[in-house]
Amino acid sequence: MAASLVGVLALTACSGGGDSDGDSAPSTAPTSNDTGSGGTGGGSGGGSASSAGELEGSWLATTDGKAVALVVTGDKAGLFATGGSVCSGTAGEQGGKRTIRLQCTDGSKDRAAGTVDSVGKSELKVTWEGALGVETYTKAEGGKLPTGLPTAGLGS
Repeated sequence: MAASLVGVLALTACSGGGDSDGDSAPSTAPTSNDTGSGGTGGGSGGGSASSAGELEGSWLATTDGKAVALVVTGDKAGLFATGGSVCSGTAGEQGGKRTIRLQCTDGSKDRAAGTVDSVGKSELKVTWEGALGVETYTKAEGGKLPTGLPTAGLGS
């Protein structure tokens, strides 16, 4: 399963038009710690897209022993979890809060609606409505699993 998760991340990293404004268009104040491809980006940020832009990328978590990958590209969101959950939906702003809305193919409502508590360079916290509660994700850079992510025993 860990290998298939890496495959999903690799495909995600390859798709999504990274040439023009993908990785190097942060929506917050510019920083010098961009580990992307060295461009200065010079973002032409649009107003409402900026809140979703902070969420852009591949985010990984381990919840209840299952690997979870949340991928945000523009205002689109997708989530994949070991065990078969595949969800798609939107990421954006609603009522002044950043939100993620998903529909899962297995009918699960665990991650149907979430509010972003915080998003930083390497960490994303989402509070999902319902029993799941807060889930903390680590950003995956360049389609690689981040260091420190507990992956032992997943899929073996």
